[in-house]
Amino acid sequence: MNWRFSIRMARREGRASRGRLGLYVGAITIGVGALVAINAYRGDLQRAVRAESRTLLGADLELRSRTPFLDSLEALVDSLVAEGAERARVTTLGSMVFAEATGQTRLAQLRAVEGNYPFYGEIETEPADAWSQLTAGRNVIVDPALLLYLDAAIGDSVAIGDLRFAITGTVRSVPGEVSFFTAIGPRAFVDARHLPGTGLVQFGSLVRYAMYLQVADSREVERFLNTHNEQLQGWRIGYDTVAEREEELTEILDTQARFLGLIGLIALLLGGIGVASAIHVYVSSKLPTVATLRCLGATPSTAFTTYLLEAAALGLAGAVLGAGLGVGIQLALPYVLADFLPVQIVPRFSPAVVAGGIALGVAVALLFALLPLLAIRRVSPLRALRHDVEDLGAWYRDRARWGVVASLIALAVALSIWQAPHWAAGLAFGGGVATSIAVLWLFALLLRRLARRYFPRRAPYPFRQGIANLFRPHNQTIAVTLAAGFGIFLLATVGVVQRSLLTQLTLADDGPRPNLVLFDVQQDQSDTVVAILEASGSEIREVTPIIPARIAALRGIPVADVQREDPDPPDRWAIRREYRHTYRDTMTATEELVRGTWWTEPRPAADGPARVSIEEDLAAELRVDVGDRITWDIQGVQIETEIASVRRVDWARFETNFFFVFEPGVLESAPQTVVALVRQPDETLRNTVQRDVVRRFPNVSIVDLASVQEALDGIVSNVTLAIRFMALFSIVTGIIVLIGAVATSRFQRLRESALLRTLGARSHQVRLVLVTEYAALGGLAAITGTLLGVAAGWSLVRFFFEIEASIPVGQLIAIAGGALAITMAVGATSSRDVLRQAPLSVLRRLTG
Repeated sequence: MNWRFSIRMARREGRASRGRLGLYVGAITIGVGALVAINAYRGDLQRAVRAESRTLLGADLELRSRTPFLDSLEALVDSLVAEGAERARVTTLGSMVFAEATGQTRLAQLRAVEGNYPFYGEIETEPADAWSQLTAGRNVIVDPALLLYLDAAIGDSVAIGDLRFAITGTVRSVPGEVSFFTAIGPRAFVDARHLPGTGLVQFGSLVRYAMYLQVADSREVERFLNTHNEQLQGWRIGYDTVAEREEELTEILDTQARFLGLIGLIALLLGGIGVASAIHVYVSSKLPTVATLRCLGATPSTAFTTYLLEAAALGLAGAVLGAGLGVGIQLALPYVLADFLPVQIVPRFSPAVVAGGIALGVAVALLFALLPLLAIRRVSPLRALRHDVEDLGAWYRDRARWGVVASLIALAVALSIWQAPHWAAGLAFGGGVATSIAVLWLFALLLRRLARRYFPRRAPYPFRQGIANLFRPHNQTIAVTLAAGFGIFLLATVGVVQRSLLTQLTLADDGPRPNLVLFDVQQDQSDTVVAILEASGSEIREVTPIIPARIAALRGIPVADVQREDPDPPDRWAIRREYRHTYRDTMTATEELVRGTWWTEPRPAADGPARVSIEEDLAAELRVDVGDRITWDIQGVQIETEIASVRRVDWARFETNFFFVFEPGVLESAPQTVVALVRQPDETLRNTVQRDVVRRFPNVSIVDLASVQEALDGIVSNVTLAIRFMALFSIVTGIIVLIGAVATSRFQRLRESALLRTLGARSHQVRLVLVTEYAALGGLAAITGTLLGVAAGWSLVRFFFEIEASIPVGQLIAIAGGALAITMAVGATSSRDVLRQAPLSVLRRLTG
């Protein structure tokens, strides 16, 4: 093989074909840019989390509980404090905040702070000294969103429970928290010494107690936890350390980045398909040149190497440009996603990521280019004299070709596994991409076959010629279907998932659903609250008692000994958490009986175990079934129960659903609170009801589902914006491939157009031929891509999110119609010069 000749020939051929292959350099550029940007950004995230690990927690150790800390725990912590540790506390609960000046109310996350919290990092406020002045009086610092909801301003006074507080500032950022998600529950910070006076902490209140410790020697934290781990578990105390918080956050953010990287990987693979299409058309036009080289003594390997070097240069150029694009996007991402991140990211150039992206781009370009390039080895020298000479050997007998196909599959799977959060997701993603490409490819082949077999012979000539272009030599049917179809597939998938999530999260003003939820209603307040609601004309849908309880024994084994004595112990969280029970004699519309029987008669024996019904998934977690017994600790009183039935609960539907439901006659006298579901369609009356209830009972918390819905819509929309941003890479790649598919067949269309016009066809007839061809191609891509997207979106919604799928028909029609219009526009725009050149000059140039 003559390497020097191959290099010189590749350089000459490359210069002559820059315009024809330049678009496919862009296809590789987009894909490499997406991967480099996401992988570099992932590295920036990991460095930021490591650098701010202490700031993320705000301390060296966090202890948390759903009940007040026991004196025994306080004694243990006192020993650390005596050795030099510092202690701070934050008590968090839901509370209504009432602005008397405007009459507006809003549920907020009330945080009562005691001590020098946080020990690491700073809470940024406006004005800057607001946090330091929190303890100076009865002050409150709130999220800016809360001011908007209350129509209030700094300096106004608000009621929280039984006390009045002055708003002295707003919170700009809290270490380790994502401010964007506080839209659902905006924060309000007060000094902890005022919390008892609010009267908010009552029986049944949902309160989270947290204690933060700053320890000079981190080894003391490990020794403390190792020594007292069993005691902490027995007291149901959760804890977090700096290392654990760093590991958890790194895993979460890395998983998100990897999922976005998978979408970027699609753009790279789609770019590879574009390269294969370009090289196929390019090689087809160069076969006479290859045959001439063979006549002049060039070996098959020399001719093959010439064009392989050209493809390698194409891939290298695209990969280098893509790496530069990726670095530019990496610099912009921290600003775009700032509201979603709990850390501040400082972008840093990563040579390893850039080099890996370039190597990956070249590898993908070469492997996809090899498929059409292998045909060069079978070109006979006789083809230089006779164009109809058949090359020896069929492509399906070519072992090298099958080796390239196997390598492509292996590369796609390996890249998917590498980019995915775990290998199973990578295999599933790789299988999904391969299936989608295969389906698009098969539909394109089917279109060509159907167009040939059911050719509309009686249709007007322009339509017949446009349909014939679908199966003529050098047709773009497969390339256009893949390019346009894959972009539609991505958009349709995101559309189905987004609509399904929003449908499940649509809580307010949706038919007859309740749109107000009142909770923490004390038992002696229930009748008065109901009277206020009825007086406003509100429809009370449900008033449900709630009784908190913990498991005391499981199948006769005390909960402290279950992990040691039970041969098949359940998870710790399932036996140590606090449950909230109710009692009723009927099942709700969200429940379905799976096993056992529901009680239809009163308790058979007052001294026997009470009957309960358990939710199906929890039964599996607790390793229990019908007939098993559970002993409950309800405010110090132990009640033995027997599982009478197992229920399947639709948690996605808005109802008061419970893990356990007791039969009537057992819990009526137990201390309990009440939850009420109410519907009030009038917004003004809804605000009035909230104001009247909160004025009378400040401890009652009310969720207005209309405002929650607005916040949820914003969150879901912004999350899908990130996904669509990455999908944009694939869509742009598809458009580039689409333009390239048209441009690479320009030679063929110039010749056909010249012949048609020489035979008397007018310009509008030639234009109609092209419109017919691209309308058919765009229509096929739109239909196939939409169907694939619906299937993929439905699968994700049903098996990953485990909710009911909702198909956005109008949005899908708009996506498909837009794709059809883009395909036709690209085809028409790229074919303008076909109609501008005189037929005689074209024929002279093409025939020499």
